[in-house]
Amino acid sequence: MKILDLKKQFKYLYQPSAKKIETVQVPNLQFAMIDGSIEKGSEPGKSPSFAEATMALYGLAYTLKFMLNKRKTNAVDYPVMALEGLWWVEDGMFDITIKDNWFYTLMIMHPEVITQELFEEAREQVRRKKGDSEKLSNARLAYFEEGLCVQTMHIGPYAAEPATIERMREYMKENSLKDNVGPHGKHHEIYMSDPRRVSPDKMKTVLRHPVVNK
Repeated sequence: MKILDLKKQFKYLYQPSAKKIETVQVPNLQFAMIDGSIEKGSEPGKSPSFAEATMALYGLAYTLKFMLNKRKTNAVDYPVMALEGLWWVEDGMFDITIKDNWFYTLMIMHPEVITQELFEEAREQVRRKKGDSEKLSNARLAYFEEGLCVQTMHIGPYAAEPATIERMREYMKENSLKDNVGPHGKHHEIYMSDPRRVSPDKMKTVLRHPVVNK
């Protein structure tokens, strides 16, 4: 069986230091993606559509993993990667403290061995087991190249993210970089901890912003 150690291969993208801010070049990677928006008066942790999208993505991810793991020939084993979110607004400037006007693309990275044909087969398996949903039907397999970014590991509750983002912006200023979140880029969060199992003060979230040189 072939082993794809994605967590080791992409450690620099998914396990950055919390002690420093760094610049990275994010390559073109393949993801299962679902688009959506947060309902007015809600937030990601309380949004029904966000929960449905998360469930659909994990259903596809584990189905694909088991499909390849159980193949009689050319079996492949690889870890299910972390849930990620690209966030933006369409009515003004992005504000990390105001969440009910956010649009999102939720996604989970998949290795290149996953083809469109395998993805569609997995979608049908999930439908048979758990029923259909709008988010499952709208899921897509696509490549995303984020390019030049500034990132760090945020440790603590989501509500404390603004302080970490300010540290990131100070780093950008010191290194002649411009934060591209807004019309040309999206706030990126990678959820390395399960909030149902980890206390808020110990949660790990990779924060990443696309940047350009000034």
